Amino acid sequence: MRVTGSELVGLIPLQAMIDAGKFFLEQQQRSVGVSEEELIHIAIKSMGLDELIPFDPAEKIIEYKLRGKARHGRLVSMDLRSFANETASESPAPGGGSIAAYAGALGVSLATMVANLSSHKRGWDDRWKEFSAWAEQGQQLKDRLLMLVDEDTNAFNKIMDAFSLPKSSEEEKTIRKQAIQDATKYAIEIPFQVMETALATMEIIKAMAATGNPNSITDAGVGGLCARAAVIGAHMNVLTNAGDLKDQAFLDMLLPKAQAMADKAEQMEAEIRKLVMDKIG
Repeated sequence: MRVTGSELVGLIPLQAMIDAGKFFLEQQQRSVGVSEEELIHIAIKSMGLDELIPFDPAEKIIEYKLRGKARHGRLVSMDLRSFANETASESPAPGGGSIAAYAGALGVSLATMVANLSSHKRGWDDRWKEFSAWAEQGQQLKDRLLMLVDEDTNAFNKIMDAFSLPKSSEEEKTIRKQAIQDATKYAIEIPFQVMETALATMEIIKAMAATGNPNSITDAGVGGLCARAAVIGAHMNVLTNAGDLKDQAFLDMLLPKAQAMADKAEQMEAEIRKLVMDKIG
């Protein structure tokens, strides 16, 4: 049963709409590991918020209203063709860092799909909460990786901005030099975060390869390949930017961690691929 003909007066917090969407899914014993947009859509339909008058989330949800035009111009707001065309253009960004983050987002999206398909597989009714939890975690990691798609390009732009600072006087040269170092450090930290996040997705991908819907086993396998590409690709960006940083103490702390993550990603992808190939071969 759902409410019919409700009207929301004023604005509502985003979290309230997300919680409402999850509530109605749980009442149906359905996975709550769906996108933010889908949760909002479910909340709107379940409460009948669009039956009396149109309900526009961009106008009725506080965070969306405040965000406004800031969403426009973001890479993740582009359609697939536009994003590919922008990547293929003579502009140096988006580059490998953003693509690594996007590959990671696609990889965990595949694993999340497997979890959602598994949560309502016939005969697995008693396991819906198990797979819902995996899917919900996958959505969170996907959203973080999508944020890092744009943040990697922002990090590149910060370096370009720093190099364009004036250098006529000694003071300006000092300011410019420090700005370049600060931007370079940030351009190392962002792909490092991509590595951390993409590596975390591999636990979900492996679980789905091992215990998820067997009809979707190859989706988990492709997800593992995407996640490995994300970690290794981001590691390349960490290393190339590290060559321009003077802060050796920072590098001594971060680079061994990055190498360990790269090694772990190689290992986990091989394990995922073996799980997949053993089941299909």
